[in-house]
Amino acid sequence: METKNVMIVGVGGQGSLLASKLLGVLLTDEGYDVKVSEVHGMSQRGGSVVTYVRFGEKVNSPVISEGEADFIVSFEKLEAARYVSCLKKGGKIVVNIQQIDPMPVITGAAEYPENVLEELKSKGVFIDETDALSLAEQAGSAKAVNIVLMGRLAKYFDLDKEKWLSAIEKTVKPQFIEINKKAFELGFSS
Repeated sequence: METKNVMIVGVGGQGSLLASKLLGVLLTDEGYDVKVSEVHGMSQRGGSVVTYVRFGEKVNSPVISEGEADFIVSFEKLEAARYVSCLKKGGKIVVNIQQIDPMPVITGAAEYPENVLEELKSKGVFIDETDALSLAEQAGSAKAVNIVLMGRLAKYFDLDKEKWLSAIEKTVKPQFIEINKKAFELGFSS
């Protein structure tokens, strides 16, 4: 089996590290060799955070280079645009339609670009967009955006949904398991 590559991109504090841990547990349980690499940018200040998850029969490096990502899971629209060059031809971007203004926009030094996702689509990029924040709130916690996005990503994997739910039980604190399972289901079925 050829190595598959998933990039999880977002803004600090959105739960991208938990999402990558969930994916790593799921894929390890399935018998894949898995490498997870966390690149923390300015996560404490709302900066960009990137996590690489690579899996296959034998994975040597945890890093995903430009043009190698099969999937990019983006917690925010601008982050999808920032990392689109890493997507391989035929790859897919699963994106939360939420807009989180980066520091230059907050300070007035720049403007948030309009029609970010439409521009990517016009270039032939496959975009699966969802309002993950609304679905997370529907599940019971705005913090479950990450798990809603994992549910959305699961639609593209040939793995039984129950295996994803089992991985949630293994990675999420007990008091948050039910909310996260509901968030996953909402992402999966939306």
